[in-house]
Amino acid sequence: MMTATTPARTTAVVETAVATAPSARRGPRGRRVPLARAGLYAVLALLALVYIYPFLINIATSFKTDAEATADPLSLIPRTWTVQAYETVFFNSAFPLWFANSAFVTVTVTIGRVLFDSAAGYALARLRFPGRGALFAGIIAVMAVPGVVLLIPKFLVLNQLGMYDAYSGLIIPLIADAAGVFIMKNFFESIPVAVEEAARIDGASTLRLFWSVVLPMARPALVTIFILSFQGSWNELSHFIVASQNPALFTLTKGVASLASGQLGAGTQYPVRLAAAAVMTIPVAVLFVIFQRRITSSASGAVKE
Repeated sequence: MMTATTPARTTAVVETAVATAPSARRGPRGRRVPLARAGLYAVLALLALVYIYPFLINIATSFKTDAEATADPLSLIPRTWTVQAYETVFFNSAFPLWFANSAFVTVTVTIGRVLFDSAAGYALARLRFPGRGALFAGIIAVMAVPGVVLLIPKFLVLNQLGMYDAYSGLIIPLIADAAGVFIMKNFFESIPVAVEEAARIDGASTLRLFWSVVLPMARPALVTIFILSFQGSWNELSHFIVASQNPALFTLTKGVASLASGQLGAGTQYPVRLAAAAVMTIPVAVLFVIFQRRITSSASGAVKE
């Protein structure tokens, strides 16, 4: 009986050793995985800090005095908290006028881009007409051209058409963009044609198809165009430089740039400049917070066949 149980016990001991051996070998590796992940998180946190640190300096310096900002520009905690810079921005400069101009131009350009980019994208995606391929190739070519190359031609065209130093010169050249047309075309091509064919059988015209059937399905792409257009036109500077020189038409970007050039007089005026820059970022930041969950893949609004 003893000889019968001994092999069984020996077999059990061997099986237990074999079963525990891999886990013993995996132990150090299992401990290495959290360490590697922690190291990766530490590197990412460091990169995030490097990226966001200038913005934190911007906010902190806007609450400093001019002397402190000059003496200790990299400090994140002001020794003397003051809102004098914001009072100067709002009450002793043309900042409210710049803000109003930027709001008017940005809202107009954003609405125009949403309408014109979506209409042009639908035409390129669904309508068949001569030169369609060449037109789309031209749009791609425009996207490849650096914007700074077009500044002098823009100035010459605006001056020739009598739109220099006018709201029309600020708005019309920005009211449609090649990137938005490209995005909308690709989105409309992802929508099944069967959806439009069913509506066309019911007697819907092309305009009705676009406005009532296809455009509501393109909501994710429209939100993307809306955000990109708002941010792009709000932060635009180079076009406004060549489109006007009248101080009454200054936008925020051009006005803050004039502050940075020493318009307010003696001293570095770092707090005033950075206070204006901080206020300028608020509308775009609020927009991203509101719509960040609405930016989805370009195919999320399509109906599957």
